[in-house]
Amino acid sequence: SKDPNALPKSPFAQDITVGRHRVMADEPISVGGGDIGMSPYDLLLASLGACTSMTIQMYAKRKGLPLEGVEIELSHAKVYADDCADCPDAKKNRKIDQIDRIVTLHGDSLSPEQRKRLLEIANLCPVHKTLEGEARVQTKLAGQ
Repeated sequence: SKDPNALPKSPFAQDITVGRHRVMADEPISVGGGDIGMSPYDLLLASLGACTSMTIQMYAKRKGLPLEGVEIELSHAKVYADDCADCPDAKKNRKIDQIDRIVTLHGDSLSPEQRKRLLEIANLCPVHKTLEGEARVQTKLAGQ
């Protein structure tokens, strides 16, 4: 009999478990995967989107703002730093990761000032801070 927890056939499929939560990751068919889960960059964007939405919602709730919902649309691309007006000169002439984020705030009673403040709050999400900060990834083999 088949194992109900067995991964579908895909050379890159990953079954990710964090605590009691489970998600699938894979590469798209265009690069040899089976597209049975989010790509690694999809997972990264999902993390940023979820964090942004949660941060905005927590702030609005704490301040009693009439926010009815938040939608976050994200895209990722490799772009030349020359095309990036906000990039330091030291990064020019090479490719960088650019994430574009569009925030939709639902709530007809939100004032323009409240909308502006909520957009500022989006930049305070911890995942946003990590992505724009200097992060180090330390890798070692298990058992060492």
